[in-house]
Amino acid sequence: MPPIVPQPLQPGDFYYTAEGYLVFTEQYHRRRGSCCQSSCRHCPWNFRAKAGSQGASGQK
Repeated sequence: MPPIVPQPLQPGDFYYTAEGYLVFTEQYHRRRGSCCQSSCRHCPWNFRAKAGSQGASGQK
């Protein structure tokens, strides 16, 4: 897998939840170009961690 290169944020790349969490949008993930396999909320690759796996919160 190629290294992940941080991308400068652009309008529409993220929003804040009512709780104050920063959430990346599908737009950002597509520009990023690969799945991080963290079960992100707006994952365009529809990655979902297997039941019982550790670390993935499913709420990113």
